[in-house]
Amino acid sequence: MVKHIVTFRLKGTPEERLDYATRFKAALEALPAQIDVLESMEVGINSNPAEDWDVVLTAVVPTMADVSVYATHPAHVAAAGIIAPVKESRACVDYEF
Repeated sequence: MVKHIVTFRLKGTPEERLDYATRFKAALEALPAQIDVLESMEVGINSNPAEDWDVVLTAVVPTMADVSVYATHPAHVAAAGIIAPVKESRACVDYEF
């Protein structure tokens, strides 16, 4: 199994960032029903104003190759499009467990 963990920093006012993050979270949480290789998806929106990152997701897929299957799936691409205009930074770690 592979955990795919991604954090995002968004641009804009706190209210704008929260709006984008909330819409992004809803779209991501719908993905396990749409992408066969996606075992689970957990999404968190940062509640701590002292921290710089806005959103974190943890996805679980069976193999490292399935990370690409998930990433290129049209439903995932559409979800990523929600924050594309305001994405400032992205960090990712994929590891087998």
